[in-house]
Amino acid sequence: MPIPVKSLKAQQHQFANPAFQLEVLQHAGTEEGDFPLFGAKLLEHQLYPLRPTGTTILQVNVGKMCNQTCRHCHVDAGPDRKEIMTRDTMQLCLDVLAKSPQLTTVDLTGGAPEMNPDFRWFVERLSAMGRQVIVRCNLTIILANPKYYDLPEFFKKHRVQVVSSLPYFSASRTDAQRGDGVFEKSIKALQMLNKVGYGQEGSGLELNLVYNPSGAFLPAGQKSLEAEFKRRLKSGYDIAFNNLFCITNLPISRYLDYLVESGNYSSYMEKLVTAFNPAAAANVMCRNTISVGWDGALYDCDFNQMLELKVQPGTPQHIHDFDLTQLDGRQIMLNQHCYGCTAGAGSSCGGSTT
Repeated sequence: MPIPVKSLKAQQHQFANPAFQLEVLQHAGTEEGDFPLFGAKLLEHQLYPLRPTGTTILQVNVGKMCNQTCRHCHVDAGPDRKEIMTRDTMQLCLDVLAKSPQLTTVDLTGGAPEMNPDFRWFVERLSAMGRQVIVRCNLTIILANPKYYDLPEFFKKHRVQVVSSLPYFSASRTDAQRGDGVFEKSIKALQMLNKVGYGQEGSGLELNLVYNPSGAFLPAGQKSLEAEFKRRLKSGYDIAFNNLFCITNLPISRYLDYLVESGNYSSYMEKLVTAFNPAAAANVMCRNTISVGWDGALYDCDFNQMLELKVQPGTPQHIHDFDLTQLDGRQIMLNQHCYGCTAGAGSSCGGSTT
C-alpha cells in the first residue's frame, strides 16, 4: 500500500469519519461469530468497569498538522491538517497543572507538535513549572526547515524527554511506512540529538525510540528488539539511545484502512483478541493518563481522542471544566480497538505494560 499523499480527511475518505470507524469495529467477527466485546472480556477477569488508578500524566495533542503523511498514522496527521491548539487552550492546560501537583508529566504530541506556532512558548512554561515534559518528535521535523534546526538545543535547555518513532533500523522498512528519505533524515536528526547529549550515558537527556510493526502482526519482544536496535544503530551510524518502546498498531484511522484494503482486518482482530492479556489490561495507560485534544476536549487516551470518544458523560468534558477528583472516579470508555493495548505484553505510549 503506497504512502498517502493526502490525509483521509482531505480525501473525504469514509475512514476519516470516527462514527464509521466505530461501526466497522463493532462488527468485527470471524466465521464462527463476532468477537467478544472488550468490556465483556474485562468482566471475565474482574477488571470491569475499568477505572483510573490515579492520574499523573496529562497528554496534550497540540495539533494534527505534520510534515509527514505516514501510512499507519492513527491521527491521520499531515501537512493538510489545520487543527492547531491555540495559546488560550494551552493556558487552560497550564492553569490545570498549577492546581494539580499530581500531574507530574506532560506528554506533548501531534501531528508534529513542533509545528504549532506556540509550541516553544508552551514548553518554556511547562519547564518553568518543574514538570517533566515529553515531546513526541518525528525526527524529520528537525531537518524540515531552518527554523527547526536548533530544536535539539532547545530540548536540551528545557530537559525535554524526546520520544521518536523509528519503524526499523533499515531504510527500506522505515521509508515504506513513513515515506521516501525518512530514514536518512531520521538518522541525521538522531545524530544531532546525540551531539548535544541525548541518549548519552550520564547526560540525563533521555532519548527513546518507538517501534511499531509495518504489517498486520504484533510486535516482537521489547527487550530483544531494543538490544537489536541498539547494536544496529551503534555499529551502522554511531547512534545511542536510552529505550525502545514497542507499540501495537491499533485498528483505527489509516491503519484500519490498511487492514481492510489488504484483507487483513478480521485476522488481525483475531490476533488481538486471542492475545488478550489480563495483566496488560490491568496496566493500560488510560488508568494514569488524561488526553487533551487540540480543542481542549478531554479523552481517556489519544486513540479514543481520534475516535471522538470523550470521557464518560457526566464528568468534565473540556479542559476549562477540569476536575481531577471527578475524572479519577470516572469509568473509562471502551471499544473494540482497546484490544490493541491489551494484546501480548501490552502496549502504551511508553511501550510494553507487562
